[in-house]
Amino acid sequence: MQLDSVRILDLSRLLPGPYATQLLADVGADVIKVEDTDAGDYARYTPPTTDRDVGALFDSVNRGKRSIAVDLKSAAGREAFYRLVADADVVFEQFRPGVAERLGIGYETLLEYNEDLVYCSLSGYGQTGPYAERAGHDLNYVGLAGLLDMTREDEAMAPQIPGYQIGDLGGGLFAAFSIVGGLLSRELGNGGEYIDVAMTDVVASFSQAISHEALTGDDPRPGETALTGRYPWYDVYEAADGRYVTLAALEPKFWEAFCEETGREGLIDAHGTDDPAELEAVREELESLFASRSQEEWLEALSDETMVGPVCTPAEATEHPQLEARGLIERPADAPPRVGFPAAGSNVPESHDESVPGHGAHTDALLASVGYDEDELADLRESGVIL
Repeated sequence: MQLDSVRILDLSRLLPGPYATQLLADVGADVIKVEDTDAGDYARYTPPTTDRDVGALFDSVNRGKRSIAVDLKSAAGREAFYRLVADADVVFEQFRPGVAERLGIGYETLLEYNEDLVYCSLSGYGQTGPYAERAGHDLNYVGLAGLLDMTREDEAMAPQIPGYQIGDLGGGLFAAFSIVGGLLSRELGNGGEYIDVAMTDVVASFSQAISHEALTGDDPRPGETALTGRYPWYDVYEAADGRYVTLAALEPKFWEAFCEETGREGLIDAHGTDDPAELEAVREELESLFASRSQEEWLEALSDETMVGPVCTPAEATEHPQLEARGLIERPADAPPRVGFPAAGSNVPESHDESVPGHGAHTDALLASVGYDEDELADLRESGVIL
């Protein structure tokens, strides 16, 4: 998984787009962060900050990238961008629909400079539909896609905001997947292409476990489906110390193992029942059972075959020996710690450039690489076209 020869012009900011290109940078892609000459990516200044005096979010999803600061609203700035496009493999933008075209950097325009370009647009609702130009954030996307409705125990409760940005991160992940797919398609002889990724669409795609019911008139209700709390063998329980454990014994063999190890053999035959009274009785017994020991005691007492695990805080998760063993948590000596690339393999880079680019730090070098001399760069800087 080496993308060393791939050059990506990344016009995105904040979390979704930069997360997508961070994944690609981690496997070697040359990601050029194209920023405006004013504030640039304002995640740079969003608290909390790291010990490198930059926003922690920016630090997390912009490592190993290069930055160019150019005014795309000016003719000279667009010309500089067009020269970069000629040598690029991918252009990735996260503007609201229509903005790239108004700036003169839309897909059809850029084809004049690079006919094999893979161009990906990531937005909240996509380039089409009645919501296309609507402003939004992650909460809006998960609300529309149906996820937010399913984040509660039952309909008597208010929907709960997910702890992570599912739309932003899912959209970024799918954009990265689509870009790699576009590059592969090009290598197979199909030429460049335009890709339209909507974060709302991606979240809706995550509904596969309940989509059949939703599509055939039986609207799934929170707390009433197999994976949202209907069954006591797939639920979360409070331990004696106020911590929580997960029980996910969906298959009969794992339920049987759990019941045998906890001395509750009498519950084995209840697995799969839909009788409300029986389900409630099993749940009450499990609640009493788990309340008899602490979370740590349960994790030590039960085997790997019981489908029991901890509910960790985010900090505990980063220190868990499982994630440590996978090498997911990176603690470089010269950079703040971070959650790294979430895949291992025989050809996945083991080390990364952990530096974060200063705003426009690579402007001169990048423009010099496409033919600008020192006098031209000085003129562009004096006129405010570059930073």
